[in-house]
Amino acid sequence: MLVVYSTGLSRLMGLPTSRIGDSNDRTLELAAEIRNVVSSVPVIGGVEAWDPLRLDLDALLDKFSAAGFSGVINYPTISTMGEKWRDRRGRVGLGFEREVEMIATARKKNIFSLAYVASPDDAKAMASSGADCIVPHVGATRGGLVGHEEGQSIQEAIRRINEINAAAKGVRSDIILLCHGGAIAEPQDTYEVYRSTECVGFVGASSIERIPIERAVKAAAEEFKAVPLPQQN
Repeated sequence: MLVVYSTGLSRLMGLPTSRIGDSNDRTLELAAEIRNVVSSVPVIGGVEAWDPLRLDLDALLDKFSAAGFSGVINYPTISTMGEKWRDRRGRVGLGFEREVEMIATARKKNIFSLAYVASPDDAKAMASSGADCIVPHVGATRGGLVGHEEGQSIQEAIRRINEINAAAKGVRSDIILLCHGGAIAEPQDTYEVYRSTECVGFVGASSIERIPIERAVKAAAEEFKAVPLPQQN
């Protein structure tokens, strides 16, 4: 699968992962660009469920389907934004509960869904709502030129993933388990996760579209700069 959401634009601009402008509009615009060159791979669109200008989730999901997305994921997600912000948004009906409602609506409409979750309680809620995949989000991806250096160990990431996965599996045994973020930044990190958890895949963002590009462009520029000019007689 290809997963597309608006913050990818910030990474392509060389910026730290950032939400820029109207997230849902940006992601819907990206659909045409991606679908122009991708025909045989399912494309998953990031839906900002707590967008106050789009309170009709049924209509919003119809827009994503009409744009050509094969499925949806709750992103940007409020699950990773801290308890204070989650509580504030939840009090006005625009919190994580809206993301759960969006996934439940997708289930009713037979739209494939991935759900980012940051805690066992989040996982239970999303599994109950009918998410096809649970994606434990263990923090902003570290590494690269504009990455996060939180000091999280891969062992800590695995511990959190196992707690979240157990909660999801306690609700539904058929749910697909993936992983994302934090110390899981390199291919060898995913090997450790697969070896120590029930995850069967990885949702890459900065790990795929930012860090490798930074390395490749920097290396290519250094090679060009290293070519000497011919000696003039």
